[in-house]
Amino acid sequence: MRPRARDKAVHRDSGSGRPGATPRPNSADPLTDAPPPLALLPVAAIAGATAALLLFTAHRFGYFSDELYFLAAGRHPAWGYADQPPLLPLLAHALDVVSHGSLFWLRAPAAAVSALGVLTAALTARELGGRRAAQIATAGAYAVSPVMLQMGHLLITATLDIFLTTVTTWLLVRWVRTRRDRLLLLVGLTAALSLQVKFLSAGFWAVLLVALLLAGPRDLLRRPLLWVAAAGALLTAVPGLLWQARNGWPQLAMTEVISHEVATEEGGRTMFLPTVLSASGLVGAVLLCYGLWRLLTAREARAHRFLAVTFAGLCACYLVVHGRPYYVSGLFAVLWAAGATGLQRLRLTRPRLWSAAAAYVLSAALAVLVLPLYPVHRLTRPSADRLAMESVGWPDLAASVARVYRELPADRRGRALVITDRYDQAGALDRYGPALGLPRPYSGHRGYWYLRRPADDSAPVVFVGADARYLRRFFTGVRKAGTVTNAQKVHNLNWGAPIWICEGQRRPWRTLWPRFSHLNADSARK
Repeated sequence: MRPRARDKAVHRDSGSGRPGATPRPNSADPLTDAPPPLALLPVAAIAGATAALLLFTAHRFGYFSDELYFLAAGRHPAWGYADQPPLLPLLAHALDVVSHGSLFWLRAPAAAVSALGVLTAALTARELGGRRAAQIATAGAYAVSPVMLQMGHLLITATLDIFLTTVTTWLLVRWVRTRRDRLLLLVGLTAALSLQVKFLSAGFWAVLLVALLLAGPRDLLRRPLLWVAAAGALLTAVPGLLWQARNGWPQLAMTEVISHEVATEEGGRTMFLPTVLSASGLVGAVLLCYGLWRLLTAREARAHRFLAVTFAGLCACYLVVHGRPYYVSGLFAVLWAAGATGLQRLRLTRPRLWSAAAAYVLSAALAVLVLPLYPVHRLTRPSADRLAMESVGWPDLAASVARVYRELPADRRGRALVITDRYDQAGALDRYGPALGLPRPYSGHRGYWYLRRPADDSAPVVFVGADARYLRRFFTGVRKAGTVTNAQKVHNLNWGAPIWICEGQRRPWRTLWPRFSHLNADSARK
């Protein structure tokens, strides 16, 4: 059979010596090789074990702050929200309605995409020429990565953003091997979904474009379907961008807030790269470093060098702007795959096999520490995980507020408002308050401020958090009526928060409410 013109060009570009030359078996050059067989059974077993572990812990300990916010925001459908696009709030609300308020089913999709991420990582290794051992090693690295397990436990923006970036890199690697332009339509679909999850994903595409210009394959940029897909993805983002424009671009303000938090509370630039490596895991850190070096320097990996340049470029950008380290986690899988594929050249002797198995077991033991597999009373220790600490005590917060609310005289209680200093407190009261007779809460914190504002009639206010000096800017009478505690005695951010009764508002709410808006958690007390 006469070779097609495209195949001739592929063989010629890959250095095969003459057009139509027979590919070398087990060659590392992805342009000349069909991919190895998929190690389906072991990879599926790893993915299934990951999903089972995440589902087993899905109901513990309680909602995370962002999950509570998404549930409340989803009850107010909109084209956009202050600090994220609409997909997560709408998805969370739909899951909540269908499952009748089940935390397990709310988090089930996170477990599912984490398991699919394991499979996608193995498929990426396969596209890079990785045989059975490399595919299993890559899938295992994904499964024992602390950041993948931690995000797989929660339904938050990072959960879907990491998965969609992982799928995107697999599609790009597959396109490099096959040159099938239909894959670019799927790339456009993942881009469109990413832009509905997190506006920050636009940074990935911008850096990727620069990487393609610098490292190639520049032929990708000449494919019409790529730009059709890009136009479609941008079109889906227009409603959210219009919402941002109408509301003064709060997403940009949130970016500055996050940069400030990272710089002052999370170690800033000094801790960025160490945190990236620790998020990758013990085995993952080794594969990541080797995979990055191999993609940047190995001749046989030059077709995928743009992905290493993208990772390095994103790290540089987030170092400059004080971004969070997990923002680059979506590129871990392709680096793990490159590293594992490079290591498959080593002869797999029995000592090496046992050493690799021991490393993965140790990595798994360290990684599962991020999951709530331990008793809740361990959260009272000074070394307790902060994320887990902020997942307990929400029903107790609602009960504490309800006790103060019931102390109001009956004729004033029916008109009283409940306002919180932080958005997570409002989300908790929105979730647990109605069953205790509380009205739906308000908050001026971050995106919650945009959801609703009080009516203009004067009414007593039960206020959670802040301090008396701040509240007297808005009310003539302020008195402390309670304190937030929790049955587990976990000293998280809500522990000891004051509950105030405020009366005599100084101006109508249409004038006061804009002054309640704040993005920093502590800005209300300044």
